[in-house]
Amino acid sequence: MKKGVYILPNSITLGNLFCGFYAIISILKGAYPNAAIAMLIAGILDGMDGWVARMTHSTSRFGIEFDSLADVISFGIAPALLVYTWALSPLGRFGWAAAFLFAACGTLRLARYNVQFNNSESKHFTGLPIPGAAGMIASLVIVCSHFNVTIPSPTLILLLTYMLAFLMVSNLKYRSIKEVHLKKPRPFSMLVAAALLLFLLASEPQVILFSLFCIYVLSGIIEYVFIQHGFALLHKHSKSKRIKESKLMDS
Repeated sequence: MKKGVYILPNSITLGNLFCGFYAIISILKGAYPNAAIAMLIAGILDGMDGWVARMTHSTSRFGIEFDSLADVISFGIAPALLVYTWALSPLGRFGWAAAFLFAACGTLRLARYNVQFNNSESKHFTGLPIPGAAGMIASLVIVCSHFNVTIPSPTLILLLTYMLAFLMVSNLKYRSIKEVHLKKPRPFSMLVAAALLLFLLASEPQVILFSLFCIYVLSGIIEYVFIQHGFALLHKHSKSKRIKESKLMDS
């Protein structure tokens, strides 16, 4: 601390914290779409501060801890308060208990990330990242507001909150943006896909954002069930088949 702190990445983290605080103020005023948009902006800033720190070689332990504390506000407390006041309050103690579980699991997820920093989470995340869980709630509020849809069934929102909370502290693997190396040449089709994605975002940003968050939340489950677990079953089946073949040859 006597040597000072890096201004640029920590200023971006401060912007993340400001968005989280603004989201809480908006929730208290009943402006739920504004709160959801603030959380999405906080997610963008959360990705930028780490990227800027790596690009400028200004990564520090202070920045890591400051980023996690800001994330607790923007992606833990703010979305928990949003989902409770927006949909779960009619459920009474079950509603606020689910909101608390979301905030608690998100905080535990951040603590585990700090312990595993520069270790197992260099290319993938263990458990659903807390910005992804917060973005799922925020995008749901935004898409419902866009189509003037009344609040969905509180029970369904309760189950979604529980699912997001448990995914954050699970051992499921989620892909990290660090796996994308932009400096390496890529197929031309990827540029076409990026252009198509930008077109869809410009035409229906609320729907596309909600769809992207849904896909990402489900990606860890799908990869585990159909890829990791599927390969394990295939290996077990092939192994048993070889054992049977060897027994037939011996006989």
